[in-house]
Amino acid sequence: MPIGHVKLSDARRWLIKLQKKDGRGYSSIHTIRGVVRPAFQMAVEDDMLNKNPFQFELASVVVNDSVTREAISRAEMRKFLEFVANDNHFSRYYDGIYILFNTGLRISEFVGLTIKDVDLKAKKLTIDHQLQRKRNMEYIIEKPKTEAGKRVIPITDDVCAAFKRIIANRPHPKVEPMIGGKMGFLYLDKNGKPMVALHWEKYFQHIREKYNSIYKVQMPKVTPHVCRHTYCSIMAHSGMNPKTLQYLMGHSDISVTLNTYTHTDFDQAEEELKKVNIYKL
Repeated sequence: MPIGHVKLSDARRWLIKLQKKDGRGYSSIHTIRGVVRPAFQMAVEDDMLNKNPFQFELASVVVNDSVTREAISRAEMRKFLEFVANDNHFSRYYDGIYILFNTGLRISEFVGLTIKDVDLKAKKLTIDHQLQRKRNMEYIIEKPKTEAGKRVIPITDDVCAAFKRIIANRPHPKVEPMIGGKMGFLYLDKNGKPMVALHWEKYFQHIREKYNSIYKVQMPKVTPHVCRHTYCSIMAHSGMNPKTLQYLMGHSDISVTLNTYTHTDFDQAEEELKKVNIYKL
C-alpha cells in the first residue's frame, strides 16, 4: 500500500497477522513496530499523513506472550552449584558455571575468552569480543553486543582461582584453533574446537533435568543468561551503585540494568526500609 493510504486499522490488522498467522513472537513484533513507527512519523512530519497509524499501545493489539526470565535466589544458586560440584559427570563444568554466576558475563563473551584475556596477577578480565557459531557451523569473532560491552572488569579471588584451574586443566591440542585472530580459548570440545553458547545451554539443561529427577523440590529453569540475571540482581540488592553495576554488566542504557534485571519483592522492599535511618521529629 502507498504510505499515505495506511490507516490505523491496517496497521493493527498487519501486526495481528504477524502474530496469529506468521507465528511471530511479541518481542519480534515489538522490534518491527519500533522500526516502522518512526518511518511513519516522518511521513506525518512531511504532511503525507495526518496521523501516525502505528502510534498505539502494542499490548492492546497483540498478546504479550513473552516470558520474563527471572533471576534465581541465592539459595537456589547455592544448591545448583553444590549439585554440580558433587556430580561425577558435571563437576568438570563447575568452574565455568561458577564464573558465570559471579561475573555476569554474557555467554558469548565467556566462550570468547582466551588465556590472554584473563589477567590472574591483576585479577581482571578484558572483554572486547564475543564468539559466535553460525548455523553453517562457521565460527566468528564479533564485537561486544554494545559499545558499553567493551570493558575491563575486576574479579574476586575465588573467581580468579576458578580461572586458574580452568587454564591448568585445559587440553593442549596439537594445533590451537584460531578464529578471527584469536587463539587460546579456555574450553575446547571433543573435536578441538572452542565451545560455544549451545554447549553450555545443553549442559545447564541436562544438569537441571538430573537435579529435578532426584529431588522433590524442583529447580527452576537455569541457563547461562539466568546466571547473568542472578548476578545483576544480587549485586543490585547488595547495594551496589547502579552506574557501577551498569559498567560491570556492559549495558549501554542504565534503564536495562534497573528495569530488566533487578526484580524486587515484598521481603526485599521490607529489608531495604529497615536500612533507612528516618529521624523522628
